[in-house]
Amino acid sequence: MPQFVCDAMLGSLARWLRFFGFDTIFFEGAGRELLDLARRDGRWLVTRNGALAARGPRSICLMSETLDGQLKELLTRLDLHPAPDLDNARCSACNGELENLPASKAIGHVPPHVARTANHFRQCQTCGRIYWRGTHTKRIVERMQRICATLDAGKGAPA
Repeated sequence: MPQFVCDAMLGSLARWLRFFGFDTIFFEGAGRELLDLARRDGRWLVTRNGALAARGPRSICLMSETLDGQLKELLTRLDLHPAPDLDNARCSACNGELENLPASKAIGHVPPHVARTANHFRQCQTCGRIYWRGTHTKRIVERMQRICATLDAGKGAPA
């Protein structure tokens, strides 16, 4: 599975690539540092800066200005077909790997209502953030499904 580094203009894209399960670094440093990071770690450099993309051997310059368009453009150009679910998601905050967390260990670390009503938790192994299936989960998965359906239908052109 490819790994990515997104420049400072693509923070939302980095977060959504993490939802899809892609190891994605969001980097706010200068162009040279960004290129060095991509080369050192064997990552695809994803940017909207054509001059920067031209300097990297594995770089993609996205043309779309919208998040959905950027996702479709990147996934299409690399012929990627991720699952439209959160089963392989990474931490949206820090990119760490998520592991299942027993509900008994989530108590005291999540809001009381969530502790009483949720039955599935995942925790980031890097930053400790805890995730559960809340009202926002449905909207995230629906967006993932729309994007994947567009790719599957051969309509992956930028929006």
